[in-house]
Amino acid sequence: MTINRPDFARTDFAAALVAETTVEAAEVLARLEKEPWPAGLISFHVLASTEGEASLVYTQWAENAADPAFVRGVSGGDPMEYRLYRSGNRDNATVPGCIVVVSVEFDDADAQRQRRWVDTVFGALAGEETPAPGGISGHFHVSADGTRVLNYAEWTDEQSHRDALARSGRGTVGVSDEWQKVQDFPGVRGSGFRRYRMVRSLGLSAKESA
Repeated sequence: MTINRPDFARTDFAAALVAETTVEAAEVLARLEKEPWPAGLISFHVLASTEGEASLVYTQWAENAADPAFVRGVSGGDPMEYRLYRSGNRDNATVPGCIVVVSVEFDDADAQRQRRWVDTVFGALAGEETPAPGGISGHFHVSADGTRVLNYAEWTDEQSHRDALARSGRGTVGVSDEWQKVQDFPGVRGSGFRRYRMVRSLGLSAKESA
């Protein structure tokens, strides 16, 4: 049941519930151990902020099975429902040492705009002659309510992400001119990121969840 990381390629992965919380990762895990594993829950991941002030719970669910009440009760946070839209992976991917969760909020609900923003990021990434060392993957999710995008980005370590931002000098992980389109994208109310380390990942195999 213990796994290394979320499997974003699973065909039975339909929805993600993600919750930020001030509850420590160890306490979240202690609460989880007291609860039966819900039907439709594929995986449960507990991450701790590298700055020590927050935890993140990332859960994967089968179609029509997402249970916000379960995640809220275990994590102490208010979960947001997302759907995976688009992923990018390096060929030489390794087990990540740092997870960077990037959040973007728009000024109103617009499902097409969510996807256009993600596509703009991929356009900027494609414009990089030399991708930032240390980047492993990016998994872009769109919220069910149409107002947010979340990128679950895997890096080899925290310093690699810091170095990428420093190299660009403008808060992006790349240096191509295409990143200006991301920064000037209309309708963005706010954005930010937080770095995490994985504390524990639990999940079912495809056979177990069937």
